[in-house]
Amino acid sequence: MLEELIEKVAVLGREKFAPRAERYDREASFPFENYADLREAGLLGLCVPKRYGGLGADFATYCRVAAEMGRWCGATALTFNMHACSALWTGPLADDLDMTDAQRAELERLRAGHYRRIVEQGAIYAQPFSEGSAAAAGKAPFGTLAAKADGGWIINGKKIFASLSGAADYYGILCTEDRGDRSMRDTLYMAVPKEAAGLTITGDWDPLGMRGTVSRTLILKDVFVPDDAQLLPRGLYFKAASAWPHMFMTLSPTYMGIAQAAYDFTVQYLRGETPGQPPVKRRMYPTKQIAVAEMYVKLAQTRALFERAIDAAKVNPSKRERLDAYAAQYTIMENANDLCRLAIRTCGGQSMLKSLPLERLYRDSRCGSLMLPWTAELCLDRLGRETLYEPGETDA
Repeated sequence: MLEELIEKVAVLGREKFAPRAERYDREASFPFENYADLREAGLLGLCVPKRYGGLGADFATYCRVAAEMGRWCGATALTFNMHACSALWTGPLADDLDMTDAQRAELERLRAGHYRRIVEQGAIYAQPFSEGSAAAAGKAPFGTLAAKADGGWIINGKKIFASLSGAADYYGILCTEDRGDRSMRDTLYMAVPKEAAGLTITGDWDPLGMRGTVSRTLILKDVFVPDDAQLLPRGLYFKAASAWPHMFMTLSPTYMGIAQAAYDFTVQYLRGETPGQPPVKRRMYPTKQIAVAEMYVKLAQTRALFERAIDAAKVNPSKRERLDAYAAQYTIMENANDLCRLAIRTCGGQSMLKSLPLERLYRDSRCGSLMLPWTAELCLDRLGRETLYEPGETDA
């Protein structure tokens, strides 16, 4: 199944996503046409379990398919991550968690309706995470609050860098139950429909890269959602974040794909095979050959860490497996941009032109290290701390 899925995405990428990518970047517009293609191909249900009518992709399968998508259009792959996680988190990842019989029954009831929207209605989910606080890094409760009301919940708060703003049918809002001493254990995961009263989108979107994600700000003011808007039973998100840490690595496939795209472009360009360009070969220069060799080595090293980490992903990973995930995330995000840097230097001045994809790949790749919850800085911080300290250890 994996090979068929990757080939399906590769065909869409070559024929449709890549030719449109420049326009989405220039306009900072959402790739609606790409999502129509994904819907028609049945790929919106990629991570929905088969028993609910989806394709049943597990974590590693999603990562490999998403990397192929990122090879052709970074913004499409990055936003697709938000959509796919709504099914991954509530499906195979949730099934691995310890829960009571009542929680498991509630999970089945909640996600059945959620998956029906995706499979039967073609619904698109967003997953706004950031709030400009320590919450998105997993160091504090979310500031967006949900208060229990008759028959549902009332949500108040703000989400920044909310990808798919104005494009999603549902926003998967992570918020804190508003009761007593607020704790990360009280995190709720709610599906807020785009037409909900009190939900507004504000602000401009004119960033360095990943412009097609259209990640504006969501304001939630007394937004009411019914009880069945919960995507996970109460308490399960916190369990997942603690026991399934690889769930926060799902951004990295996009940048693995961009790294591959930068290498692909360089080889194609030096061979004189770039579409729309004169067939001028530049491959005979030793400096170019050495640069391509260096790029190949860096790409191979990056992909090896990526493959190792995603194949090791599971509930309650070992310390080594968790540290390897941080190392892979850091390496992918940093090396994607470095490969783009090497590509521009190797291909030369014409590669900076916006008529070619390399300068867009460079700008998109620079954004990866900044993305919560596992930014490059946080990965290094956790690697250092968790290598030197066992759980509960202090210097006191």
